[in-house]
Amino acid sequence: MKRLINGLSVNTFGDEKKQSIIFVHGFPFDHTMWENQISFLKENYYCVAYDVRGLGLSIVGDGQYTMEFFVDDLFSIISELKLNSPVLCGLSMGGYIALRAVERNQILFSALILLDTRPEADDNAGKLKRSAGINQINTEGLEKFTKSFVTNCFADDAPIEKKEMFERTLQKSFMHNPVGVKGCLIAIMSRTDTTQFLPDIKIPTLVICGSFDKLTPPLVMRTMAEKIPGAEFAVVPLAAHITPLENPANVNDLISGFLKRKVVL
Repeated sequence: MKRLINGLSVNTFGDEKKQSIIFVHGFPFDHTMWENQISFLKENYYCVAYDVRGLGLSIVGDGQYTMEFFVDDLFSIISELKLNSPVLCGLSMGGYIALRAVERNQILFSALILLDTRPEADDNAGKLKRSAGINQINTEGLEKFTKSFVTNCFADDAPIEKKEMFERTLQKSFMHNPVGVKGCLIAIMSRTDTTQFLPDIKIPTLVICGSFDKLTPPLVMRTMAEKIPGAEFAVVPLAAHITPLENPANVNDLISGFLKRKVVL
């Protein structure tokens, strides 16, 4: 079912009486990056996936976004849908949102799944790179920026070996409003650092990373996982930064196994 909550395009799948999972996508994608996981899990779980503000079918507004604004959006969805202790699952930018949401109100959630993300805020070099991306969109257009950024998110052989999936994902990313994409870059580059909070995470946590991930390499994510008490860590073969699309079967198995072990239905 599709609905509009606080200007956000929200999609629900399955029986709302079952354990809920809320999926938060990465940049610059939309909720459909989770389509394989939702298809796999919706019979046993209530799956919620939404387009982050500025992307997909969600409202764009003035593009003046912050990470706190994104977390407020997440909380508004949980409140509106009356989700009871949902599992929170986020990738990359979605992981930034998830980590900050848990830092702000951990008791809302029953478990945390982090894919291809990191707790650190951007350093100066990272901020300059985000700023250059905004400038490129302004001067050369969204498509050129998006093609370069999205291609770098995938394994080197994805454009050839997984051509249909890659091209479909790329074309969807071209359709975003440039104002929304730039707004997301502003939110990402100005986010706070959640590293110091990691030892205080008390809910079951699964950390997943693509073996070929250049943006958040396995060593970086393993280090993050080691700081979270009791966290499980897994590397997904034949995948880079977009593991749910590059190796969906493996990601599905990891998430399903974790939920069966750690989340009481």
